[in-house]
Amino acid sequence: MSVPAEKVSELLKKQKRIESLVHNQSMPRQAIVETLVQRQHLAELHNLLSPWPASEIGTILESLPVDEAMLLWAQLSAERQNDVLWEISDSLRALLADSREPAFNESQINAFVLVDGRLRQIAVEGRKSLEGLQPIWIDLLGASKAERNFVGLHFGLTFSDPDDVTDLEASSRYRIEDNGDIHLHSNFLLDREGKSRSVPVSFVLHQGVLFTLRNQELPVFRLQRRRTLTQPGYVSDCTDVLLDLYGADVEYSADSLEDIYATLGEVGRQVLSEVITDREAAAILGDIAEQEDLNGRIRGNILDTQRAIHFLIRSKIMSTSQGEDARQILHNIESLNSHTSFLFDKINFLMDATIGFININQNRRINQLTVFGVVFTPINILAGMGGMSEFSMMTQGIPWPVAYGAFLGGAVLIGVITFLALKHLESRQTRVKRL
Repeated sequence: MSVPAEKVSELLKKQKRIESLVHNQSMPRQAIVETLVQRQHLAELHNLLSPWPASEIGTILESLPVDEAMLLWAQLSAERQNDVLWEISDSLRALLADSREPAFNESQINAFVLVDGRLRQIAVEGRKSLEGLQPIWIDLLGASKAERNFVGLHFGLTFSDPDDVTDLEASSRYRIEDNGDIHLHSNFLLDREGKSRSVPVSFVLHQGVLFTLRNQELPVFRLQRRRTLTQPGYVSDCTDVLLDLYGADVEYSADSLEDIYATLGEVGRQVLSEVITDREAAAILGDIAEQEDLNGRIRGNILDTQRAIHFLIRSKIMSTSQGEDARQILHNIESLNSHTSFLFDKINFLMDATIGFININQNRRINQLTVFGVVFTPINILAGMGGMSEFSMMTQGIPWPVAYGAFLGGAVLIGVITFLALKHLESRQTRVKRL
């Protein structure tokens, strides 16, 4: 018996002894005392079990005597019971839950069977759903560890979380096992509501069946399901399904590149306009940065797909027609690579142009400040002279309203003359440059 199982068994035995002792004693309000003691013990047991995963609780139930296992089982919530049902043997499951079978919770697991040249989708809702099926594709979306273990055990496989396996080096993400199973782990593009990200997907080719594992829904998979369900002869085996998924991902990337072209076209019209404010320039830079991120993500995903297709070609598992399809996918990827390179150049041009407009706006403001300073320089000199004692000497005998009015008028006249002189010099320099 493991250490956690020993702790649970010791706690259950302790509870039985204390409850028996309280029950045998005669005291006022004995029923209330027994209820309080029982609640305290249940709280202790709940606190002990809450941090443990379902697999650990299943191991504990397998090691406990039947009476203690039933007592522990009664303390689990319905959701936890369903998770634990995946982890225990059929015999113990019959004792604890009668005929209840573990059900899939929020996951979507579908099996696809080839019938008359078309794939028929069968939802896997319980343990008995896979009995007697001969699928060529099983898609696991958001499956828990227990559910992955169940499907893997049914087919003699072991599945990992797709969010973990894509962190491996490329040499480990594409491999052939000793038994001939092929494992591939790729990133698929998800471009939704202006927020792009890569979703890891794990593929396993095992004895004529393709297993796909992912934790998010992808438009590529919806498109593939629609095609295989409606078009007869679209696929003939699991390798066709795998190639079509990669091909659909390339098509989806191409559609996203078209959206980038459209967005950059609108940005280009704004950038090439005569005037752009700083606020508009900041918004334009944000749009350009978003498109640059999406373009880089697309390039990374299609290169990942390119490596996967090259691996499949080297593995020599494809027929002649499938090899031609794979080479066509590689050709499409090469075309998209040239487009992504062009978009990077266009993004850099638009970003440089936008930054240039920002610099022009700053230079214009600095020029205005310079003109303002030059215009008021003579006035400042005159004001400095007028603020000395000479002003009172020069205007002695003249009424102060007349003296100050004349001084103000002279200052304005000097400013206007200075401004017109600066404009004349600027116009003259502009004509000289044009000649």
